[in-house]
Amino acid sequence: MNTLAHAGPGPWILFFPLVWAAVIVTAITLVRRFGGRGRRGPGPGGFGGFAGPGASRVDERSPIALLGHRFAAGEIDEDEYWRRLTVLEEQFGRTTEEKGRRR
Repeated sequence: MNTLAHAGPGPWILFFPLVWAAVIVTAITLVRRFGGRGRRGPGPGGFGGFAGPGASRVDERSPIALLGHRFAAGEIDEDEYWRRLTVLEEQFGRTTEEKGRRR
């Protein structure tokens, strides 16, 4: 006959909530790091600073980006766009690789 009384679940009861907490924290971290916020946020390519292979590395507030927005909105014509873009490229020193990727 067993004479020892069962004293309860013991310290192992804390193990399972800790495992679930670790799983939840990991899931939240992964969603925030690689989640669906697009490419907005701090850094050149979004959260974490990762830009995809086709992502533009030009800041949204840069003069080149503003010039592109003005051209897309129809505020300036194509000739003026190319003249100003040439001057901005010389001033801000875009590389030849970026020059070849005009959209």
